Amino acid sequence: SYIANGAVIMPVYDDPNDDVAAGIMAEVFTDRKIVRVPALEIAAGGGSIHCITQQQPKGTALA
Repeated sequence: SYIANGAVIMPVYDDPNDDVAAGIMAEVFTDRKIVRVPALEIAAGGGSIHCITQQQPKGTALA
């Protein structure tokens, strides 16, 4: 999961336990919205929310 200002971005995997996990997150992070993001495809590539939210180096504009 990725904890952001006002929200927790939570990966979900099309599993019944996703609802259980979301409930626990809501109990722990009472001041944040729990946002579920489908993550099966990301996990198949060997990563998760943390991996796809990493910094990107500044590039050069093409135009």
